[in-house]
Amino acid sequence: MLEVIGTGFGRTGTNSLKLALEQLGFGPCHHMYEIRDHPEQLALWESAAQGGEVDWDVVFAGYSSCVDWPAARYWRELCSKYPKAKVLHSVRDEEKWITSVHKTVLPTILNRNQLEEGPDRNRLNMSFEIVVNQTFDGRLDDREHAINVFRAHNDEVSRTVPTERLLVYDVNQGWEPLCEFLGVSIPDTPFPRQNTSAEFQQSH
Repeated sequence: MLEVIGTGFGRTGTNSLKLALEQLGFGPCHHMYEIRDHPEQLALWESAAQGGEVDWDVVFAGYSSCVDWPAARYWRELCSKYPKAKVLHSVRDEEKWITSVHKTVLPTILNRNQLEEGPDRNRLNMSFEIVVNQTFDGRLDDREHAINVFRAHNDEVSRTVPTERLLVYDVNQGWEPLCEFLGVSIPDTPFPRQNTSAEFQQSH
């Protein structure tokens, strides 16, 4: 059962956050990479993308937390389904965020048809539907539009999730606010920093 729901969009430090949550005892943490590493999950997310009925307990079986897309697309449903879960909303400077998206997520998704048919291409087809079409109205390549969607999403989460349940968080803040929010001790190891734009490109 989910104990922490990450509502921030991809490229807001979600991979670092995944590693941090796992280190703090809230793992495994679901991230888009989990679908890459466990292709059997893909059918569940394809059904969600197509508007099918989703059993979230099945989708997140074995997971204690989630961050990143595709889960962030369904944050309202997840916050309702798991009312005791804490809500962790990762944010980032909007100009840096869209620049990162345009270097990483967008070209990877748009180039999906160059891949051979198989799990990776199917996962990117699902990502195209959930991220590009449903989240950004097919206009993720439009910088101004994408930033407006990003800003509106951040505002809606902050406005609708009860304050006592929510942490709006930038990974540059490190361990302290995250650990205080989750009620755990601060590790004596550095906060994980992974999945820069260069690392993203190397892993796709």
